[in-house]
Amino acid sequence: MSLPFENDDDFTYGNYLKVSELLSLQQCVSVDEATGEPEHDETLFIIIHQIYELWFKQVLHELDFIVSQLNEHNVAGARHHLKRVLKIMKTLVGQLDVLETMTPAEFASFRSFLANASGFQSAQFRELEFILGIKDRVQLDWFTGAEGDRLADRYESPTIWDAFVNVLARDGFDVPLEVLERDIRDPIVPNPKLQATIVDRYADERFAALCETLTDLDEGLQEWRYRHVMMVKRTIGTKPGTGGSDGASYLATTLFRPAFPDLWAIRTAF
Repeated sequence: MSLPFENDDDFTYGNYLKVSELLSLQQCVSVDEATGEPEHDETLFIIIHQIYELWFKQVLHELDFIVSQLNEHNVAGARHHLKRVLKIMKTLVGQLDVLETMTPAEFASFRSFLANASGFQSAQFRELEFILGIKDRVQLDWFTGAEGDRLADRYESPTIWDAFVNVLARDGFDVPLEVLERDIRDPIVPNPKLQATIVDRYADERFAALCETLTDLDEGLQEWRYRHVMMVKRTIGTKPGTGGSDGASYLATTLFRPAFPDLWAIRTAF
């Protein structure tokens, strides 16, 4: 295997991970009027959000692989990588603890410099929602260029839920035609007939474990949303968000909206 360097001695930790380039990406835009330097806490804000984007990239990488594993009927492999995604989700939630060490006054010291930049503009998070089946056509209009192309592709692609129900169908179990042939661009809606099939299949420990791990993923996303809402409320209260967003009031509307409603509906059947 040839390396992208002239000799092995040039292949160092720093070169491999592009550490110099990575550490040059935290470019503050604020200015402290007293010192002429960037506000102290902006560096933390940038690093946390850059790390989020890196984790979103990895989650998308894993979810795409999980879909491929389900399509190949490798349930054990899919569940293994789902558990990795769950660990990442816990890390995403944990990062909010660090961000919450920033007081409202400290955030206010550089917030005005952010202008129209907003977390609502994270194309990767929208991609994550889309692959989980949480699709909103309006969001496509928020993005252009390569980001818009990626999101449009996700919008037109089957979700992890579609891959899951096809596992059931290939195993010969009764999956309603309206579930198998649903418009993949539409929201996932509960289906009582599908729920009955899932309940019947829970005797299979392997299948039940997959369902529970998917439920863990859904719960993890909702946990992240809740902590995000509370962090925003703690930092800016009821003020509008950056970029003209509605801030915490909008984020609160995303709570308790499961990605996989059938897996929650079956809880009363046991």
